[in-house]
Amino acid sequence: MNGQKRSDVKVGALVDIVLKADQRTGKLTQGRVGRLLTKSPNHPHGIKVMLADGQVGRIAKIYEEN
Repeated sequence: MNGQKRSDVKVGALVDIVLKADQRTGKLTQGRVGRLLTKSPNHPHGIKVMLADGQVGRIAKIYEEN
């Protein structure tokens, strides 16, 4: 999943995000979703989240967990 639909994102999910400072390079940061910050049902650049450690960015990838 690419993280553009809010309904795909769950608190606690393992995700890769792009931090604001890394938008030019596209460097990914991995972590667990702590809070969803985007209110709309979808966003073309990815749903904005705050990770459990406090970092904020837009989701690039959501990992499937079994």
